[in-house]
Amino acid sequence: MEFKIDTKANYVLVLPETVTLNENMAEQLRQKVKELTLENSHNFIVDLSNCLNCDLGAESILLDLHQYVYDNDGSLVFTGLQDTVMNSMKKEQLHLSLNLTPTLIEAIEIINMEILERDFLKEP
Repeated sequence: MEFKIDTKANYVLVLPETVTLNENMAEQLRQKVKELTLENSHNFIVDLSNCLNCDLGAESILLDLHQYVYDNDGSLVFTGLQDTVMNSMKKEQLHLSLNLTPTLIEAIEIINMEILERDFLKEP
């Protein structure tokens, strides 16, 4: 699977180039984020705007990825979800555990707020 990667000052934007959010894509996404974490990236926005449908075999992998990023003092936000993908995630109640935003601007705001929170909590 191919991903477009765009590294910004506070986050890395990951854009999967696939039309289906499935278990295979989620596993490859998890591996890519882990690679980027080892390269000292900690905050990720995953733009799912290319995904037109969702096979929810990916749900446990996405939850695991979310936990992995936050355990490593990072942030993870999914954005650009098509209605069919968002409805599938809501049906499985993933919206209660994952950061899902309709727009990139909102995703960036979440990342920036969480960076500020972590910085604030680290101060003596």
